[in-house]
Amino acid sequence: MASKKIVFIVNPQSGNGSTGREWPHIHAVAEARLGPFISCLTSGPGDATRIARSHLLDGAEVIVCVGGDGTLNEVVNGFMDYDGPIRKDALLGFIPNGTGCDFVRTATIPRGIEESLDTIRTCNPCLIDLGRLRYRNHHDAPCTRYFHNITSFGLGGEVVDRVNRTTKAFGPFISFIWSTLITLLLYGKKTIRLKVDDRYDEVIKIWNVAVANGQYHGGGMLVAPKAVINDGLFHITVIGDLSLAGVFRHLPKLYNGKIHKIREVSFLTGKKVEAYSEQSVLLDVDGEQPGRLPVIIDIMPSALYVIMKNP
Repeated sequence: MASKKIVFIVNPQSGNGSTGREWPHIHAVAEARLGPFISCLTSGPGDATRIARSHLLDGAEVIVCVGGDGTLNEVVNGFMDYDGPIRKDALLGFIPNGTGCDFVRTATIPRGIEESLDTIRTCNPCLIDLGRLRYRNHHDAPCTRYFHNITSFGLGGEVVDRVNRTTKAFGPFISFIWSTLITLLLYGKKTIRLKVDDRYDEVIKIWNVAVANGQYHGGGMLVAPKAVINDGLFHITVIGDLSLAGVFRHLPKLYNGKIHKIREVSFLTGKKVEAYSEQSVLLDVDGEQPGRLPVIIDIMPSALYVIMKNP
């Protein structure tokens, strides 16, 4: 690993500012384990994407993201153009230190600083799938974006919007569960048209739809228990026409793996998902809220090398 050109992209605001406070220590430990590297700190939205793309085009061989799922999503997008990876041979490492970090609940990436650095030093690259979505941003302009974990729409987009506008000082679980409870009281079900490949095309009433590459989102919700990050398929979870009381009654099942026991929840698999609505339905893309429906989501099989632990 010491012979490779390594670039660290660090979001000092992630983890409610803890990453910035811990960065001098992380830097020292990383240099001792990996040798010299370039470090770049982000200062605002979109920085991580621009920095990653610039360094990859300049010959970087390993990009290491330090932050949460939102920062990781930006870095992932730096690896990609519209048709796929700009450098198929480049590797992505991840040191999770953010509000959610749900991706590492599925991928074999340890949470501890030293353990994650040891994983990067060992350098076991694994190909993962990515999702590519085409959607409308908040200025109604068409956009393309990739995701490594989960894109959802409906309640999830509203919750993430609230989480990102409020304090995260009490940690990921409290941040997400509190925002979920408040949003449930203020939010209504939406009517959408949902299409999956050529096998499903229905107008349905929903609380939320999760298009999953990974299994968890929202600070630990096990929304797609059978999702696999390299099987070439999306696992789609539709939380349908429950009453508000039913949502509150079944909320624990979103965390304990029993979501399949809810009668109004259905599961689909596919490679292409389309959703449309005459109502405003917000997106949650790896913990970020970039826009709204309509959306078209395609699977990009074996799109990116991510450094993980040996199984």
